[in-house]
Amino acid sequence: MGKFNDIIKGETPTLVDFHATWCGPCKTLAPILDQLKSKKGQALRILKIDVDKNPAIADQLGIRGVPTLIYYKNGKQIWRKSGVIPLPELVTLTS
Repeated sequence: MGKFNDIIKGETPTLVDFHATWCGPCKTLAPILDQLKSKKGQALRILKIDVDKNPAIADQLGIRGVPTLIYYKNGKQIWRKSGVIPLPELVTLTS
């Protein structure tokens, strides 16, 4: 959790994508996140966390379904949503 906390407390807002390799909606969301990164560039960090490889973080944050996105600014959680979120909504939510 130490490195995770260092990342989300950084100056760059961070969108954390909790996903799993077996998750169909996660595969749908992946290219949307790539497009979001292209639009936002260095203004947004996207951190992908596989819940099967990192169960402690997922459990500590109460992740019960994937995909779940959590947006952090200056170490504070701004919003949290589960499911596939369309690109226009993600652009607005991360502004």
